[in-house]
Amino acid sequence: MEKKPKHIKLEYLESMTGGSTDIVKEMIDIFITQIPEMVEEMHTLYRNKDWKALGMLAHKAKSSVSIMGMDEVAEDLKKLEYLTKDLKEIESYRDFIDKFERECSAAITELKEITAKLK
Repeated sequence: MEKKPKHIKLEYLESMTGGSTDIVKEMIDIFITQIPEMVEEMHTLYRNKDWKALGMLAHKAKSSVSIMGMDEVAEDLKKLEYLTKDLKEIESYRDFIDKFERECSAAITELKEITAKLK
């Protein structure tokens, strides 16, 4: 029996693309490329204490993870985005970034397994 992905739900992406395997694969490839860049940029912005840019990046990342059905991660990014707007709970930002990195890393592993089967 095939194991069900734990970190992603592709139903939204599949419905959005009309089930086109090529488009699904292309969107997955973009996600796999973009996310590590976003993670790196988040760490840089955190180190530089650029909270406004961190909030804007959280907003951008939120749509990427939403497309992959990562609703909990999207919710966390939304929370981070709002916290950075008001400079609240700055001590928690690092935890949001670390969780984003962990969850997306696991999602990328799952997505790579899925795209290997789509070829």
